[in-house]
Amino acid sequence: MGSAAAQDSTVDQPSERWNLYFQATSIGDYHGDFPARYSGAHSLQNTWERDVSLTSTLYLGLRLPGDTQIYIDPELAGGRGFSGVNGVANAPNGELPRVATATPKPYLARAYITHDFGFGSKREEVESDANQLSGSRPMTRYSITAGRFTVTDFFDNNRYTHDPRTQFLGWGIMYNGAWDYPADVRGYTWGWMHEFHTRRWTVRYANAAEPRVANGLRFDRRLFVNRGDMFEGEIHYSEGEHPGTLRLLGFALHTNSGDYAEALRLGQQTGSVPDITAVRRNGTLKYGFGINLEQQITKSVGVFARLGWNDGKTESFAFTAIDRLATGGVSVSGPRWKRPDDVVATALTVSGLSGVHASYLAHGGLDFLIGDGALQYGPEYVWESYYSARLFGGVFASIDLQHIANPAYNQDRGPVWVPSARLHLEFKLHGASKNP
Repeated sequence: MGSAAAQDSTVDQPSERWNLYFQATSIGDYHGDFPARYSGAHSLQNTWERDVSLTSTLYLGLRLPGDTQIYIDPELAGGRGFSGVNGVANAPNGELPRVATATPKPYLARAYITHDFGFGSKREEVESDANQLSGSRPMTRYSITAGRFTVTDFFDNNRYTHDPRTQFLGWGIMYNGAWDYPADVRGYTWGWMHEFHTRRWTVRYANAAEPRVANGLRFDRRLFVNRGDMFEGEIHYSEGEHPGTLRLLGFALHTNSGDYAEALRLGQQTGSVPDITAVRRNGTLKYGFGINLEQQITKSVGVFARLGWNDGKTESFAFTAIDRLATGGVSVSGPRWKRPDDVVATALTVSGLSGVHASYLAHGGLDFLIGDGALQYGPEYVWESYYSARLFGGVFASIDLQHIANPAYNQDRGPVWVPSARLHLEFKLHGASKNP
C-alpha cells in the first residue's frame, strides 16, 4: 500500500478512475545436510534440497461514484517448498503455499469492494499504488470492505516486515505466527471488514471464512458455526519527528478442528498414536492476541517487534503451528551509502508451543505441517537477515540468510542454514485520472 498524507481541505484531490499494476517475484532457496537423530512423516528432509517459487499478480483498481472502489487481482503461483513445506513452523519462504503440485497455476487472489462513509470535510491524500487508487479519502471515515481478499491486507501491518516479496521471508515474521488467520492453502479467504479510521487511531473488525479442513483449499460455508473473527486497534504517535505505530490484535477462530488433550486421551485409551483429525468437532474455538510495534529511530533506521499468543489447545489449522511468538529486529535503508532504495535488515524470531501441544507431538502426533514422530522440545529460533537492492526502475534483487535452530521445536534435529536469492519486479502498467 502507498502512503497517505493528511489534507485539511473540502476540495476533492485529483484522483484516478482506474489503475493497473503488475508484480512478479521469484525466490530460490537451498538447505544442505544437517544432523537429525530421527525423522517423521512431516519432518524437514535432512539432506540437501533446492527449491524455486514464482508468483505473478495483476492489480486492477476501479473507482465508482461516491467514495467506492473495486479491486480485482488475478494471480499465478508455482513452486513447492522444502519437504512439501513441512518440518519448520516458521517456514523459510513466505511465497510458497502447501499445494500438491509445483506447476504454476492461475487463480483469483482478490475481488473486493470498499465503500467509505465520511464524517466532516477533512480528507487525506492517497498515492497511487497496487490496490490503491490515487486521490483522497475522508480523514474520518467508516469503511466496509467485502469480497475475496487476505485478512493480512488489513490486519497486523508493519512497515518493516509485512511482505515476503520485498522484506523478510519467514512465515512467523512476515505476519504474527501465533495468529492462525483464516485462509485457504494460498492465503486468501472470503469475508467482510469494517473499519473506523481517524487521523491518529483506527479500529477494525473482520469476519472471514475458514477452510473445511486444515490448510485446505475449499471453504466451510457454515459461517454461523465455523468462521474467523478478528479485532484490531491501531494508534499512531510520534517521538519528536519520528513516527511510530502500535497495534493490538485479538482473534476468535471457530473451525472443524480437534483438541490436543482429547487426541492424547483417545490415543492412550486405544493404545495408538494420537491423531488430531480423529477428534475434530465443528465450532471448536481457538483464541488469542497479538502486539505489533514499529518505530522510526532516524529517517533511515527503524525497529519493530511482535508478540503473539493463542490458547495452544486447538489444532493448528490454517496458517502454521505456532502458539507463542516473540520477534524483533532492525531495518536500515541506504541513503548513508548513497543507495536510498536499498534496505538491509535483521531479526530474531522465537516460536513456542503450549505444553499439551508439545506432548501431542512427543507422542508421535502430527500437525498439518510438522511432526517428527517424537520430540525433544525446545523453542524454534530463526535468525534472518537480508539485503535488498534496487537495480533499476522497478527491479529489485535480494539475498537472504536464515539460521534455524530446533526446527519444528525439536532439539534432536538441526540447526539448518537456508540461503535464498530473490528477484522482484513491480511496475505501474497504466492509470487514468478522473481529473486530468
